[in-house]
Amino acid sequence: MVNVILIAVCVLGLIGLASALILHLVSHKFAVHEDPRIGKVGAVLPQANCGGCGYPGCSGFAAACVKAADGGSLEGKFCPVGGQPVMEQVAEILGMSVAASAPKVAVVRCNGTCENRPRLAQFIGAQSCRVQQMTGMGETGCGYGCLGCGDCVSKCQFDALHMTLETGLPEVDEEKCTACGACAKACPRSIIEIRLKGPKGRRVVVLCSNKDKGAIANKVCKASCIGCGKCVKTCEKFEAITLENNLAYIDAEKCKMCRKCEEACPKGAIHGFNFPPRKPKVEEPAAPSAPTQNVELSKAE
Repeated sequence: MVNVILIAVCVLGLIGLASALILHLVSHKFAVHEDPRIGKVGAVLPQANCGGCGYPGCSGFAAACVKAADGGSLEGKFCPVGGQPVMEQVAEILGMSVAASAPKVAVVRCNGTCENRPRLAQFIGAQSCRVQQMTGMGETGCGYGCLGCGDCVSKCQFDALHMTLETGLPEVDEEKCTACGACAKACPRSIIEIRLKGPKGRRVVVLCSNKDKGAIANKVCKASCIGCGKCVKTCEKFEAITLENNLAYIDAEKCKMCRKCEEACPKGAIHGFNFPPRKPKVEEPAAPSAPTQNVELSKAE
């Protein structure tokens, strides 16, 4: 009986030894050697894994940066969460230089507040923008504006988006927003755009996404773009505004922020952000009229 047990133990030991030897040989043959620079780059990244860089997590972005560095350029590689300081650290690790990138911010291109865009129905069901989009127009007559369920808010990892009760729209906290783009991906109507933040945070944006013709857009929302083209005419010199599918759009790179388009818009669909208050126009006093002379006619004798 003892011999049988010893034989079984020896056989199992030999099987284990042979398996370990095979695994050792296989691990050496198929070993994947990771570039040590990937770990160094990954260590300086914020580890938010938001996907805003366009890669699957920070490890994927680190590998892409190392590969790009081997090609001689980091162009097109940017971590929106870490921003320029992190990219400078990445470039230093890889022995390269990186061009300065202008900061960006999420912008909700809709001004369909409760006052401007009245609710026509009540949606009973899952409070999700994506569900409402799949089942119909939502609670208003606008098929392009914000649905107001806050899918974008739930996707923001940085607490930079909040729904406001007064307007029924999401509001962006510019100090917290990292422009990762998670909210833009979550919006089923694509009304959230990642735009240039602008110098001192100043920018001019068309807060409307309605592509219906003017009469229809005006009927469903008081603040909608009606495609009249007045803003385009005011910007003929810089060509920063285009009109396509009944909707005006401002190119942030061409815009000189003169705000003439904002004044020209008859619907108030164009908004300037973070500008100082406009100075009230002072009316010039009217020129005094010439004094009238009383001429007395002498009576004929």
